[in-house]
Amino acid sequence: MGRKWIGVELGDHCKTHCLPRLKRIINGKDLDGISKAVNWQGGGGFRYFKLAESLIKEDSWGNAVINPKFDAELLAEAVCKVEGFRYAPSDVHFWMQGQATETDYIYVTTQSLSRAQLEVISQEVGPERSLQICCGAFRVQKDAFENLTLKKIPQEVLDRCEWNHDDYSLEVENLPAKPKPKGQQELVLEGGEDA
Repeated sequence: MGRKWIGVELGDHCKTHCLPRLKRIINGKDLDGISKAVNWQGGGGFRYFKLAESLIKEDSWGNAVINPKFDAELLAEAVCKVEGFRYAPSDVHFWMQGQATETDYIYVTTQSLSRAQLEVISQEVGPERSLQICCGAFRVQKDAFENLTLKKIPQEVLDRCEWNHDDYSLEVENLPAKPKPKGQQELVLEGGEDA
């Protein structure tokens, strides 16, 4: 039908009802709703995303803090998304956690970084690459290193995210793209009677 659908579901029925039905539709075993009307024979696919908890929470004094449920990896992945980097941690360099271009990287840590630590990182990054560091705090001027951009979390995240509530209005215009397999059309369906 040339349609793309986005379904948003809360609760366990997403796993107990929606996902099984989508699988039956793709396998051509669902003859309910519009499937029968358009003689659907199966095919296509879908992507399933789970909405994470809020990255930023308020502590008991009303300060914005990183949600303690986010470990280092989840935090790095979330900040990469917010900052426009592709999360791609390196096996070689601890500071290469995400990449924007062939020479632009990001490093996310809740640590407070000293001048000595930043000097070592700057030397490893070298003059041909740039690194954005989002950290708990830093003890130098923001522009102390030509190849490093220093930003403090959570302020950097606060400037771009909604936080500390459960009534999200989901913006879906910027979903991550997934390449389509050769010769196969991707089908993204919304749950409901017409799926």
